[in-house]
Amino acid sequence: MKINGAWLAHQGTQALCQALEAGGKQALLVGGCVRNALIGVAVNDIDIATDALPETVTILAESAGFGVVPTGIEHGTVTVIAHGRPHEVTTFRRDIETDGRRAKVLFSTSVVEDAARRDFTMNALYAQADGTVLDPLGGLPDLKARRVRFVGDAGQRITEDYLRILRFFRFFAWYGDPALGLDAEGLAACAANSAQIETLSRERIGAEMRKLLSAPDPSVAVASMAQSGVLAATLPGADARALPILVHLGAAHWLARLAVLGGAVETLRLSRSDLAQVTLIREEIGRLRSATELGYRFGAEVAESVILCRSAMLETLPPPEWKADVLHGVGATFPVLAADLMPGLQGKALGDRLRELEQRWIDSGLALTKAALLG
Repeated sequence: MKINGAWLAHQGTQALCQALEAGGKQALLVGGCVRNALIGVAVNDIDIATDALPETVTILAESAGFGVVPTGIEHGTVTVIAHGRPHEVTTFRRDIETDGRRAKVLFSTSVVEDAARRDFTMNALYAQADGTVLDPLGGLPDLKARRVRFVGDAGQRITEDYLRILRFFRFFAWYGDPALGLDAEGLAACAANSAQIETLSRERIGAEMRKLLSAPDPSVAVASMAQSGVLAATLPGADARALPILVHLGAAHWLARLAVLGGAVETLRLSRSDLAQVTLIREEIGRLRSATELGYRFGAEVAESVILCRSAMLETLPPPEWKADVLHGVGATFPVLAADLMPGLQGKALGDRLRELEQRWIDSGLALTKAALLG
């Protein structure tokens, strides 16, 4: 079996592989790029596994005229910039000690040992520079069936890195077959180790939740998280019941999906802007502002999220013509300026009067003119 694509034929990728092989070393594309190429999904990041030590990779790459950045040298990874494209090049490794958050590794010359330390069988696929696929652990049938399965013993893989619990659900949301359901052994191992999620940094958890909720339809994965106790450990107080309705209504933004889950979102260590937006959406769900007012006050994206979240949680259809109403609000400008009320009003009195007139204008469906408001 072979893979192909513009990403594989790229001058930099081919030249880097040739440079490593000319030095007597292996150069194997690995992980997401191989997986995605096999199932027809866009390839974004390119990882290369090799039996060359990092210092050898550096020498061979620099001799070929490429830039090298020691991005993860302690784990055997350097980033090689070849003809403008970055490649993460990592030496074959095997774990010798893990604590559920990080691993101590020894470098290896065996692709089988390297594959055995990976998380899922669909990620333990390799390819030569000519596209020939190597499958050391039998991951191809799992990928073909869209079955997300841990490499080897699921419990052992999880205890090596507890973040793999969340990755299991995230990968199912993106690559799994909903009709097939989640792998029973993997699901049981995630449930058994769910209490260990609290040992992970909240930033890592937040990043995984963002990736999970950005999937086309994460509702089956999140429902399984809830049933297994993983959701409660990840996002205390969350409730997954409204999520499939929200997805059905067409809300694709991950923050809207997070908003209907509820729970202690502040524990996810989101960016300030993301936390502010999800908090605003949750507050506005219960305020019952019209689609027009939401569009005027917050813009189209937030207005759409609020309307669809509200409908999902109330299990009702959105208001008729809500999209047009949102756009009407987005394009509107309040016709009264502070200068129109001065010098008769100043300070707090001026602000109060402006807010009063603005609300009258909003209540009119943005129809009242300046003359009508000031008359």
